[in-house]
Amino acid sequence: MLDLDRTASQVSEAPLHHTTRWSIDAAVSLIQQPFNDLLFQAQAAHRAHFNPNEIQLSTLLNIKSGGCPEDCGYCPQSARYDTGVTATPLMSVDAVLTSALQAKAAGATRFCMGAAWRAPKDREVAQVAELVAAVKGIGMETCVTLGMLKPSQAESLKSAGLDYYNHNLDTSPEHYGDVISTRTYRDRLDTLDAVRDAGINVCCGGIVGLGESVRDRAGLLCQLANLATPPESVPINQLVRVEGTPLANEAAVDCFDVIRTIAAARIMMPSSFVRLSAGRKELGEAGQALAFFAGANSIFYGEQLLTTPNPQQNEDQDLLARLGIKTMVGQA
Repeated sequence: MLDLDRTASQVSEAPLHHTTRWSIDAAVSLIQQPFNDLLFQAQAAHRAHFNPNEIQLSTLLNIKSGGCPEDCGYCPQSARYDTGVTATPLMSVDAVLTSALQAKAAGATRFCMGAAWRAPKDREVAQVAELVAAVKGIGMETCVTLGMLKPSQAESLKSAGLDYYNHNLDTSPEHYGDVISTRTYRDRLDTLDAVRDAGINVCCGGIVGLGESVRDRAGLLCQLANLATPPESVPINQLVRVEGTPLANEAAVDCFDVIRTIAAARIMMPSSFVRLSAGRKELGEAGQALAFFAGANSIFYGEQLLTTPNPQQNEDQDLLARLGIKTMVGQA
């Protein structure tokens, strides 16, 4: 059991850059301790590094959907599964810029763009670089997720003004093969290395509800927290079960398991943004409020994620107002 004598004031004296190397056993103990104790520690860590009553708003746009050759068992964009997702070409600069301006007007400070590729070609990266430059030009933070990247491609995106690159590890190395076979864990880590070496901030997290164990969740968080520099942004997703995917009939995950994962992420990576991502709608208002208390301080804002529904903007505005949580102004 972890030492609860480490009070909020003591946590606030911790250094900004987390240097602890976590073992899986320690992470399991962290996640499994009494719920109130876990949330107390998470809230203390959160207050040491962030305003607990502020949240960052990001908007996610699917700039090229469907047709991906990967076999990720949760993903409706895989060409291997019949999910009703239609493959589309890459969006134009004007269309993306229109969406980005709408997102900015609605209060988002970061604009994230996703394209369903296994690994983009150089010409495709050049096209995305144009989109990045356009969005950067209106004063928003930029983030893209395009699949695996070569170092030269990461450098091209950095030159265009890219702030964040998203590339999730999804789950632990041990459980990974039960979810995906077409891309190795090492492939994902290599992409993270290329992004970091190019000077781009890393956005990397995982999914709760893939049939994994508590030890797998701990293993994922250890992989993230033990990177030479932990990700600046850590999205925690709850599996959205989509008909036609191999995980469509996976058992629903307990809300408290999601909250425990978020709280552990906050404690293990105290200076990172922890984003409450896919599956937020399924948590309901009370679950989302608990997630914010546990240290989540970033959400995707807008009615649609890549292919799955998200809470309506007016619902989010109402909930945040009732909780007394304000949105971050300017770049976060």
